[in-house]
Amino acid sequence: MSGEQIDVPVPTQTVDARGLACPLPILKAKKALSAMQSGDVLEVITTDRHAMRDFQAFCKQTGNPLLLQRQEDDLAYHYLQRRA
Repeated sequence: MSGEQIDVPVPTQTVDARGLACPLPILKAKKALSAMQSGDVLEVITTDRHAMRDFQAFCKQTGNPLLLQRQEDDLAYHYLQRRA
């Protein structure tokens, strides 16, 4: 399994929400998505330990596909696609 490549989506825009606690990362993502075109990819970088499940719930509620979530040390990366 080591050396397995993950295809990381290429973001159209990035929101740096490091150091912010819920609900601020979600609010920043929501604002960014509202200004994006359908199909665009938003990358959100967070340090909040609850962000993984928060973004899963947010995407389920809003219909914006959650393409990928990955953890690197203390940072979590969330890739959301602007819904049609």
